[in-house]
This record gives sequence, C-alpha cells and structure tokens, in this order.
Amino acid sequence: RDDPTESEAMKRMETNYDEGKVPDYRLPDPLTFADGTAVVTAAGWKRRRPEVLRLFETQVYGRMPGPYADTRFEVTAEDGNALGGRARRREVTVHFGAGGAAINILIYLPVGRETPAPCFLTLNFHGNHAIHADPGISLSTQWMRGDEAHGVVDNRATEAARGIVSSRWAVERILERGYALASIYYGDLDPDYDDGFRNGVHPLFETPGDAARGGEEWGAISAWAWGMHRGLDYLETDREIDAGRVVAMGHSRLGKTALWAGATDERFALVISNASGCGGAALSRRRFGETVAIINASFPHWFCDNYSKYNDKENTCPVDQHMLIALAAPRPVYVASAEGDRWADPNGEFLSALRAEPVYKLFGLKFGTTKQPQVNQPVHGRIGYHVRAGKHDVTDYDWNQYLDFADKHLK
Repeated sequence: RDDPTESEAMKRMETNYDEGKVPDYRLPDPLTFADGTAVVTAAGWKRRRPEVLRLFETQVYGRMPGPYADTRFEVTAEDGNALGGRARRREVTVHFGAGGAAINILIYLPVGRETPAPCFLTLNFHGNHAIHADPGISLSTQWMRGDEAHGVVDNRATEAARGIVSSRWAVERILERGYALASIYYGDLDPDYDDGFRNGVHPLFETPGDAARGGEEWGAISAWAWGMHRGLDYLETDREIDAGRVVAMGHSRLGKTALWAGATDERFALVISNASGCGGAALSRRRFGETVAIINASFPHWFCDNYSKYNDKENTCPVDQHMLIALAAPRPVYVASAEGDRWADPNGEFLSALRAEPVYKLFGLKFGTTKQPQVNQPVHGRIGYHVRAGKHDVTDYDWNQYLDFADKHLK
C-alpha cells in the first residue's frame, strides 16, 4: 500500500480496530455559523462555507497560495495514434519561473469525439510512465522513493517502471467511455519526505531569510492540491478538454488531496476520494485505524503545524472530515472504501459522507441511504459511496463506479 503498513504504525502507538472501543464523540455542525446561529438555506451555506474553509486552512492543511505569477504551458510531445489508435497522447510541462520548477502532465484523449471531452484529473505515486506500459510516455527524471519492485533504482525511475501500476488506472476503459485522463506525478510538486520544504513548489513562494514557518503554513497535501489547481489551469486552455466537466480524483493520501483540491477550487465539477482514510474522508473523532496522532507522527510534513495540536485531542478540533466533504456541495462527490482496509476506517468514511448530507439537502439533493450499504452495493445519489471487497487499492470495480457516477452527473 502507499501508506505505511499497519505493523509499522502499530510499533509507534496502539491502533484500535474494535468498534466497541470507538470513543463517544460529538461532531461539529457544518450548519451552525461561528456566531452560533443556524444555517437554514442554500444561501446561508454560501455564507457559512468560507468559515469552514478557513478552519481547514488554518487548523488542518495550511493556507496555499494562488497561482504563481510567472507560469507558462509548453506542449512537449504529442501522438495522435497512441494506444494502437485508441487515443491521442499529449504531454504538457507547466513551468514556474526560470528556476526549473515545473510539473509534467500526461493526457490521454479519446479519439473520434466531435466535442471537448470531460476529464479525470489525478495525481499519481510512481510517475506518469507507471500508469501505462505505453513506451511513448516520457520517463520521469524526478526523485522517487527507492523501490526496485516498482522499477526505482537509486531514487530514479528505470525502464522497468513502465506500467508498473497500470492495474490502478483503467486507461482504456476511461477512454472508451468518452473521458480524457490527465495525470501528474505528485513528486513534481513535493517529493513526500520531511525535509523542511526545501524542494518541490514550496520554495517558489519563499525567499532566503524568511521567518520560521508559522502554524498555518501549507504542507504537502496543500502543495499537491495546488498542483491539481495548476493542472486545471492548463486544461482550461486545451480546446479538446471540457474544462467545465473536470473531475478531481485521488487514492489514499492523494484521495485526501483530491477532497482538499475540490474544496479549495470550485471549478472542479465532481470530486472522488478513493480510500483516503484519516485526514481524508474518515471521521477523525472515531480514532479507528489510523489516527491524527499516528498520521502526524508518520508524516509531519503533510499538514500544517497547527494540526498536531489535535493529537489524541480530536474532540477539540473545530472541524471533522464530514465538513471537508460538505465543502464540495452542491457538486457531486464520491467516497469509496474497501472492506479489508481497516486502516482507513471504511465505516468512518461512510459516516462522514452521511453527515455531509444535511448540507446537500439545503440544495434539494440527497445521499440516498441512511446506513452503510453492503459490500459491492454502490449508492449513487448526489453523494456517491461504495465499500467493495478487497484491500487498499484502486480497482476496475472502483473505476466502473466512478465512470457511472460521472455519466449520471456530468453527461
């Protein structure tokens, strides 16, 4: 899996997998203004929403900057006959200034469309070359976590890395359904290790001699979400993409990122969280599986420093993750769990989606269930949810649900 193994985390602190040991908790109400008055209309939510967003910025993920002033897009490669004629492959570099910072977007476009295609915009863990065995994809030259099983030697990708995680991407299926797929290696934005934010995109907004980072400064999840915003900036310029129908999708820590990207950028038409767990879709107050204390100990660079105040004190946090899901309203949002992924707390992910529903009801929209559905029995209301058989992964089953859900809401 892409998160630390359960055994590694359990060496650091005790992990609860017993529903009977879930502590009593009371969730903060997204429909109560900071002054204590109730939100009772959709117009009221539009006034309440900035308050909730600000709490997540200052207490959880950190405040991300806007676009970098000196940004330019460069189409670096194109093949109109990719994947045996089933796709157009395009590679785009987004340059930030003259210092070399950049992100690389891999785009597959369906052939034969007469109108711009809706698009899934994603981040990936192993480099763009790893999502498909297509030899035309440029091999990433960025730092990668050492893993010879994934074709990484001396922290650099090798030819053996091509298509190494293709089972997670369903590229042909996405194209057959009329969607484009755009993906960015998350390491282009932040290489995902705790180094004081000296690399990736963070230094673009800092100058030598800056004061010490404050508690609200943006962490890696905000950097990755910022990169999704910049990817969408490019897609708005691509005439073959329908920028009004772009889906933010992510898995695991990048599922957390997709939820945060969708919350902070309402241009995303639909948001998908796949097995995002603690700090993503799962309710933190349940303290089931991975907890706030565990995640901050394991990955202190993911969140803003203020988030560590809530280690083992989740009930004192002014937000919980149902409020993050609610920030997508009234746009459609999908939360997915896996039965065997106890670390990510499938029940907590479902309950979080359920507790976001009152915000959607203000817009006349519903989830469509009041209890967690059976395994492999998806619910496709304005909030979508399924718990599938299996473990922490992205499977064809997941993609089938996402495509059906996107068809329902975007087509």
